[in-house]
Amino acid sequence: MLKNKVAVVTGGTRGIGYAIVKKYLENGAKVVLFGSRKETVDKALASLREENPAWEVEGAFPNLSDAKAVADEIAAIGRKYGRIDILVNNAGISDSTPTIDCAPEHFDEVLGLNVSAAFYAIQPVVAIMKEQGGGCIINTSSMVSKFGQPSGVAYPASKFAVNGLTVSLARELGQYQIRVNAVAPGVTRTDMVAKLPEEMIKPLVARIPLGRVGEPEDIANACLFLASDLAGYVTGEVLSVDGAMMV
Repeated sequence: MLKNKVAVVTGGTRGIGYAIVKKYLENGAKVVLFGSRKETVDKALASLREENPAWEVEGAFPNLSDAKAVADEIAAIGRKYGRIDILVNNAGISDSTPTIDCAPEHFDEVLGLNVSAAFYAIQPVVAIMKEQGGGCIINTSSMVSKFGQPSGVAYPASKFAVNGLTVSLARELGQYQIRVNAVAPGVTRTDMVAKLPEEMIKPLVARIPLGRVGEPEDIANACLFLASDLAGYVTGEVLSVDGAMMV
């Protein structure tokens, strides 16, 4: 579905991001994954190459809080491959610090990684996509962007912002044939969720009509659809992938 497409996936070393990278590789894309450290990037690359030595995958670890570092890395990718067809902004941080305990610096940190870092990647990618005549941007939102959460405002505020960024960019960039969408995962079996005791998992599952928590591959499948030509007329959408979880 993505044969010969070039994709950049931030936060691609584990969890949902790693599943997206793998799904794209399985479908013929060439992928550059971003991670926070060289060690985690090397580990992810080794695992992927062991699974299939034919996959075309590379890694990088620019500081996502540094706009110039991100722009320089994306420019280098564009020069090497001659194009960037897909950008997935998956890197982010979850947080539930009660508002009264949330230091302004911490609030800024959450919004910085979840919103500003996405913009820092989008801006240089858009320049490349405009030049090549189109592309696809996918942002990772969250179910809390629609319902909020019972403790802490930094994380839901950041994901509401991601939705606004997504919809506004779709309207602005459609004239250049650049599609912009987001996925909003529900409770998904990432490392954090996997460590929760069974007595905490059961109440969560009870609120999900499909009767299970999501798997990273569920989110990856949605990102595959949005990046493919099957979604050629889909833009400005925030696609919920949460099993219709009732909050």
